[in-house]
Amino acid sequence: MAVESTLITFEAAGVSVPTPGGDKVVLEPTTLELTEHRIGVIGANGSGKSTLARLVNGLATATTGRVLVDGLDVARKGAEVRRKVGFCFTDPSAQLVMPTCVEDVELSLRRTVKDAAERRRRALDVLERFGLGDRADVSVHSISGGQRQLLALAGVLATGPSIVVADEPTTLLDLANTRRVADLLFGLEQQLVLVTHDLEQARRCDRVIVVEDARVWFDGPADAAVDDYLASVS
Repeated sequence: MAVESTLITFEAAGVSVPTPGGDKVVLEPTTLELTEHRIGVIGANGSGKSTLARLVNGLATATTGRVLVDGLDVARKGAEVRRKVGFCFTDPSAQLVMPTCVEDVELSLRRTVKDAAERRRRALDVLERFGLGDRADVSVHSISGGQRQLLALAGVLATGPSIVVADEPTTLLDLANTRRVADLLFGLEQQLVLVTHDLEQARRCDRVIVVEDARVWFDGPADAAVDDYLASVS
């Protein structure tokens, strides 16, 4: 099935983000248009790559320029943008707030599905699709790290976003669960913006942005971007 491209624009005026204290810019003025299906963002710790990703749904706020998602200004239309953009954190504990797995997915559906019985049915269906059907009434704190990340993704995808931003979603996982979560992400119909240290995952993207020292260092096809990054750190 063809996926309709979503236009994410970091406008020509540039987008920059300082630290709260104002003593260090964590992302210099940046101009980008992101339309590819799978976009990777790589770079060293502290380079600004997560800040770049967080601008897409307003988790980080630009001080110059503006960010548009399908023509919506993130700063002015934040609620509308967040209905289009699902965000998955490195540590799923930052997202899992309800006692049980099914209740956590139900929470994601609360705005769009008003009937409680229908909301429970849909939440159970989502858990089944993610291989967590038998974990429905289990505490979110007693499932494995890989299952918690899958549950966090289930909650994000239950709302039907058109964009999924995943900020190092496999960093805390073992090899088997890393592959499981990565395969799920790369199988999505939604546009994917993936921040990752895993260069094998980056090579699976259509386009990769390398962020270094708070600026875009390289932007291009995945293999070329990863090779450039490896050359810069060798």
